[in-house]
Amino acid sequence: MQTTSPTINKDVLHHRNKHINGYPFDLLIKTLPALSNFVKPNQYGWVTIDFSNPIAVKMLNKALLLHYYQLSYWDIPDDYLCPPIPGRADYIHYLADLLAQDNQNNIPKGKRISILDIGVGANAIYPIIGCAEYGWSFVGSDINPTSFKVASLIAKSNELLKNSLQCRLQPNSDAIFENIIKPKEFYLATLCNPPFHNSKQQAQASAYTKLQKLGKLSSEKDQVILNFGGQHAELWCKGGESAFITKIIAESVNYKTQCLWFTSLVSKKESLTNIKKQLKKSSVTEYKIIPMAQGQKISRFVAWTFFDREQRQKQIKKF
Repeated sequence: MQTTSPTINKDVLHHRNKHINGYPFDLLIKTLPALSNFVKPNQYGWVTIDFSNPIAVKMLNKALLLHYYQLSYWDIPDDYLCPPIPGRADYIHYLADLLAQDNQNNIPKGKRISILDIGVGANAIYPIIGCAEYGWSFVGSDINPTSFKVASLIAKSNELLKNSLQCRLQPNSDAIFENIIKPKEFYLATLCNPPFHNSKQQAQASAYTKLQKLGKLSSEKDQVILNFGGQHAELWCKGGESAFITKIIAESVNYKTQCLWFTSLVSKKESLTNIKKQLKKSSVTEYKIIPMAQGQKISRFVAWTFFDREQRQKQIKKF
C-alpha cells in the first residue's frame, strides 16, 4: 500500500518546497497520532484523507506544521481559513527568489529581514513558513479580532515565532497599510492572500464545483461545506481579488519608500488586466508577474516596486 500521497503535482511545486514528494502519512501520524483517524486508502489504493472534510484538512495542516516547520502548538477555530500548505510554501520560496535577484542571487536570511503579511489570518501560515525556512521576521495584520488573537497566541506559544511574529489589528476595514506600517519601518517585502471572490454566493459556487469534482455532491440541493473554511473577509469582498489588489497598489504609493517589493497572490488570470492598469496608473518603477504552483493548479503573484535596480541593491545591502 502506498503511504505517500500522490495528490500534489510534483512538476509545478518550487524545488525547495518540502512537500514536493507528497505527504508522508506514516511520518505525519507519528508526529500527530490523531491524524490516523482521518487517513485511509482511496479507491486507487493510495493512502490519503478526505479533502472534502474540513476537520481532516485541519488535522493534516496541523501535522504538516508540527512535522516540517518547528512548531509545538497550532490550532484555529472552526470555520476559519485553513489553507493548503504546499501552495503557501511556494509563495514564500518564490518571494525569496525575488529578493535574491537584488542580492547577487543570494537569498537574504535572518531576523533583520522584515516582511509584512497583509491579512495574516488565524492560521499565520506565511509567517510560520517564512520564519522556519529563512529566519525572517514578520508583522501580520488583520481586521478580524479573533484572527488577531489566535495568530498572536500561536506566535506566543512557539519558540520559532516568539520574537519573529508581531500581530497588529487593523481598526479600519477600508485601509491596507495605514495604521499598520509605522514611521521609520522598512520592509523588504509585503505579501497577501487576498479574498478571491466578490460575494458569498460566488465563494459557495466555487466550493460546490470543487466538491463535485471530488465526487462529494450529487445535486445543487446538497449542503456545501467549505473544506478549507474561511470567514467573510478571508474569502470575498466587493469586487473580489481584482478590486482588493488594485486597492493595495493604490495605497502602496503612500508607502513607496518603506518597502522594497509589494506583492500579492493572484488566483484568477483575468484579474491581471485591472491590476496592470492600476500599476501603470500608480507609476510603479517595475513590476513582475511570477508564475508558481498553488496546490494542484498554476497560480501567480504580482510584485511591484518604486525603487530601480540600483536602489534596490543598495537597500538590500543594509540587511
